[in-house]
Amino acid sequence: MKRAAAMFLTLLMVFLVQMPAAKAEVYPSDIFVTPSIGVPAVGVPGDTITMEVKDGVQISQLTIVSVLHGPYNLQIVGKDGNLLKVKIPENVVPDDYFLQVKSNKGDITLPNGLVVLKEYPKVLKIAQVSDTHITSGAKVGYVCRQYFQRSPMKLAKLCQPVIPLHSVVATDSAYTYWAMQGVDFIFNTGDDVDTSGDIKGYQILYNILSRTVAAGTPVINIKGNHDDPPTVYSKLIGPRYFYEVIGDFIIIGLDSRGEEGHPEMAQIEWMEKVLEEHKGKIPIVLVHHPYFFSPRWNYLGGILRGLDPFSDSDWNELKGYLRYWAGEPDVARRFLEDVVKYNIRLVLSGHIHHDMYWLYIDKNGNKHWFITLTATGAPDKETNPHTNPRYSPTWYGSNLIYVYDNGTVVEPEVHVKIENDKVRSDFMSVPVPQEFIVFRHHGKDGTAVKFINELNESVSGPITLVIPEGAKVDPSVTNITYTVLGERTIDGTNYMLINATVPVGVSQIVVSKEKDTQKPKVEIAYTFPSKPKMGRAFKVYFKAADNIGIRSMYVEIEANGKTVRYPGEPTKGDPANIFYVAQIPGVNADHYTIRVVVTDFYGNKAVDEKVMGKPASTTTTTTSTTSSSTSTPTSTSSSPTATSTTASASTTSTAPSSSSPTQTSSTGGGSTCGPAALVGLALVPLLLRRRR
Repeated sequence: MKRAAAMFLTLLMVFLVQMPAAKAEVYPSDIFVTPSIGVPAVGVPGDTITMEVKDGVQISQLTIVSVLHGPYNLQIVGKDGNLLKVKIPENVVPDDYFLQVKSNKGDITLPNGLVVLKEYPKVLKIAQVSDTHITSGAKVGYVCRQYFQRSPMKLAKLCQPVIPLHSVVATDSAYTYWAMQGVDFIFNTGDDVDTSGDIKGYQILYNILSRTVAAGTPVINIKGNHDDPPTVYSKLIGPRYFYEVIGDFIIIGLDSRGEEGHPEMAQIEWMEKVLEEHKGKIPIVLVHHPYFFSPRWNYLGGILRGLDPFSDSDWNELKGYLRYWAGEPDVARRFLEDVVKYNIRLVLSGHIHHDMYWLYIDKNGNKHWFITLTATGAPDKETNPHTNPRYSPTWYGSNLIYVYDNGTVVEPEVHVKIENDKVRSDFMSVPVPQEFIVFRHHGKDGTAVKFINELNESVSGPITLVIPEGAKVDPSVTNITYTVLGERTIDGTNYMLINATVPVGVSQIVVSKEKDTQKPKVEIAYTFPSKPKMGRAFKVYFKAADNIGIRSMYVEIEANGKTVRYPGEPTKGDPANIFYVAQIPGVNADHYTIRVVVTDFYGNKAVDEKVMGKPASTTTTTTSTTSSSTSTPTSTSSSPTATSTTASASTTSTAPSSSSPTQTSSTGGGSTCGPAALVGLALVPLLLRRRR
């Protein structure tokens, strides 16, 4: 047996060595330093802008196109080393453009490549998101209105319905909402993905950013410690640090690196050089780890007055308000000296997964705002209600910030309560995606989007859908107000741009090739443990898929003459995900029925059942029904009171999914061929030896 296993491994390695090499894929970072999808070029019609290419890159053509406008050819009017001077034509209609590039290294299409403004803004309207923590695996929290918990059973005791919120759905919801609100830019202040090597997670983010760009809203992203090392981040999203001039404003993105928690001195010196070259601009700095953070003094922040970093005695006091940056006092002091010297008005951060607000008033009376945002996409934060009265509750959030051309900073939708120079507000962000959630589904026969809007007002603005070729909006199963603005295929993706009004409550839009009469597919896979003990928590794993998308899904437990529902949640972030799980707090019965019910956007329903406590020959029955009704189904994401259970390892798999209790999309699968598979095969002889 050992010889057979060794021979198999040898043949496998020979096969892999002789496999032809795959054609190398061209990434944006192979062509450009800037622009990138996370750092666009910005200008107005007639401007000459600068683009920086990599060594050895020769550009033969630059073209810009959006869903509604173009294509326009850009003219290269000069070159200085790797810096290209590029002319924006006078007749370009202002929009956020995809940049199509032909070069000696290959051809690429770069979303967010060029932002053409009508005029430079006097008030810069920024939407901040942070700590989106996108993952191709499972990262799910549970929300109901303003409540947030990490356990669906615990939340069910407080509020109904319980909505599982995956990091992918949360991130997409926030980007979608702020694009509809018409902000000038969306800034993401780091931890874009949950694991720096998760290339599928970065591809998910790339697709979210592409849809945001297609809706006409530009984005600027920086990296966080979860994006470190930035091998994949730099390939797909952008550089470690950068600057961007937008009229009277200059945006500087810094890299606070991994566990270091602050930039190195070389970055600070680079920033000083940039600020010297752009005197008169209003600086805004994006850096993942917050500068001021003093939980013992006040976790939520406060006001610091008149302390001068150039004074040794004042600096000794200021150091007491630092945490992450305190590890390198020379860097920390130099940065705050630059804040004063160059009058940096706004510093945006994330990392702590909680809202925090600091106002630093220097010795000259100038105000400098340090604003830290809660996590937009990660459930790794204190819950609401909190688990301990000494802890400060939080939620899934984002924020709106205005920066005026005189340097004044305003948060128009947030009131910060301050007493004795200490902040007393737990929530200093907007509850999006907490109370505005967008579940996207894309199948072979159509695209569907489900909205849950609990903001107490309708939300209007542009939204982009990725649709199959030939699909049209079906008004018979669409209950939002919409106008189709245009369609275009860009780099092989079919975009439909609509202007939508999303009402309060649950609503949907369906774009399909024809009326859908196919029922979904559903199958109970297994329970964990396989034989749950009476009254003990367990999980139900199941598969569900539809040709357009599943609008609602839940698991029913029928026992002792009563039926209780539990929400289904995704085990992956992949939009092609078909695997789901429901957490059951326990059943006080020897015999009971597990029933999975899924309904698509046309009202077609499918059911699968498993009877527990019976002989194996009679454990499973399956019934499926098809409904001809085209009315919008009501939300079915309720869950009973229960106790918390821990997640099993099998809930994590590969890449995005728009899922809630009502979620799925087209079928898909992943490969196990790779380093992990080889390691597993390499263990075969050891296992055989152990068995012998």
